[in-house]
Amino acid sequence: MPLLITRRRAAAAVLTTALLVPLAACGSDDSGTAKDKGSGSGSTSSGAPKADLTVLAASSLTDVFKEAGAAYETENPGTKVTFSFAGSQELAAQVKQGAPADALVTADTKTMDGLSGDTGKPTVIAKNRLVIATGEGNPENVENLNDLSDPKLKVVLAAPEVPVGRYSEQILDAQKIEVKPVSQEPNVRAVLSKVELGEADAGLVYRTDAATATDKVDAIEIPDAQNAIASYPAATLKTSKHGEAAAAFVAWLSTPAAQKILQGAGFQQP
Repeated sequence: MPLLITRRRAAAAVLTTALLVPLAACGSDDSGTAKDKGSGSGSTSSGAPKADLTVLAASSLTDVFKEAGAAYETENPGTKVTFSFAGSQELAAQVKQGAPADALVTADTKTMDGLSGDTGKPTVIAKNRLVIATGEGNPENVENLNDLSDPKLKVVLAAPEVPVGRYSEQILDAQKIEVKPVSQEPNVRAVLSKVELGEADAGLVYRTDAATATDKVDAIEIPDAQNAIASYPAATLKTSKHGEAAAAFVAWLSTPAAQKILQGAGFQQP
């Protein structure tokens, strides 16, 4: 009789285990699915959720963000960062129109502030200053802002609704210098291109943009007292389908690794 009881107890234990295994597996699947839905497809080795991110970024960040994006992808295997570069005012219009994207970086706080209902809390990740870009060798001997008022000089500026255009207008007005540009461009890279191609004798661009074309343009420094400081805020977009991953990327832009890349390209610390 004791032997029979022992055998019955053993059989019951086996049956209980068999019933619990499927339940445990079911619970594991449910929690895994929920996690995947929240983060896209798991997490990277650094803990950031994996995702394919789209970042809208100011034109002046074109070169440095390509490097920064590659570095971020290396640190976070399984994550891909795609950038869409344009003038900040164009990016703002895209956000308002509901363009599918995850984060935004503008070249001024005014544009970002105008999108407060569409973004998370912004963080300034870098700063910049303006220079006068001239053709290689400075053939027209431009020395300072005053020289830009020479009617014989073909000067190109960004349009006033563009951050760099607004900064340009600000510093020229402060010095009471009247400039009649031959054209007003939609972003800073278009201004730089005009000077590079010889279609303009001079233009006001960010210091970092002139640094990307040292073989084609010269950069004339503008004294700090006459200059303007451009701030670059970054924020997540509320319409992002990868909120956690977008927030991780925006936070990374303030880390020593990202700051080293930005400052290596000539941007100033926030």
